[in-house]
Amino acid sequence: MSLFLPKLTCKKDIDEAIKGVAEKVLVLRFGRDDDSVCLQLDEILSKTAHDLSNMAAIYIVDVDKAPIYTRYFDISYIPSTVFFFNGQHMKVDYGSPDHTKFVGSFKTKQDFMDLIEVIYRGAMRGKMIVQSPIDPQNIPKYDLLYHGI
Repeated sequence: MSLFLPKLTCKKDIDEAIKGVAEKVLVLRFGRDDDSVCLQLDEILSKTAHDLSNMAAIYIVDVDKAPIYTRYFDISYIPSTVFFFNGQHMKVDYGSPDHTKFVGSFKTKQDFMDLIEVIYRGAMRGKMIVQSPIDPQNIPKYDLLYHGI
């Protein structure tokens, strides 16, 4: 399904997307094209891309082709989805210690659409962090790993 979503293949492309997408939520899905969970998420993203085109721009980023951003966002589980608005990293309180990214796949298309709408409305009001509208039972749980502590 990732065939239908645009891909960013290098740091320069990602930088241009972050700086260039204006007045929309920029969705960056970090993962691999051959991972089954990434493909599941890509299906949800591609099915909602048209409906959300007024609010969001969705891109696929291969973790192996963007190691700088993979390290910067501490992507240790894939898929991980990161959100921006007008060049600013948007954070979402999912009820977990990590507000910088969504890890895993969304359970339903509606969960993803609701999240984009909340991020968009919050960003339009100047908020940099928003509360997740997703039912906590639908949010995958992962133990955070802290290296070197």
